[in-house]
Amino acid sequence: MAEPAVLTKENFDGFIRDHHLVLVDFWASWCQPCRMIAPHVEKAAEAYEGKVHIGKLNIEDEADIATRQQVMSIPALYLYRDGKRIDKTIGFNPKALLEMLDRAVEQDG
Repeated sequence: MAEPAVLTKENFDGFIRDHHLVLVDFWASWCQPCRMIAPHVEKAAEAYEGKVHIGKLNIEDEADIATRQQVMSIPALYLYRDGKRIDKTIGFNPKALLEMLDRAVEQDG
């Protein structure tokens, strides 16, 4: 069973650089919409296993990365291809999450 990777300053850059397609869930423990989207992110990790690598980054612990990635609101779900951000969805929107992932996987053929 695939689970989202826990991302920190030690592994974030390598994670988005070393995997072709990556989804990062920027979240915080006090954020209710973050807690609501979390099960959908976990299901996506299973559904897209082998196609999309999924990680979670707690912005409370890694504020410098959130700032560098220009995270202004959470939950922020950023999609990267070969280390470059190509798409994002903000807030609790499971449908937008799945549409974004489907689009990216489809583009990869």
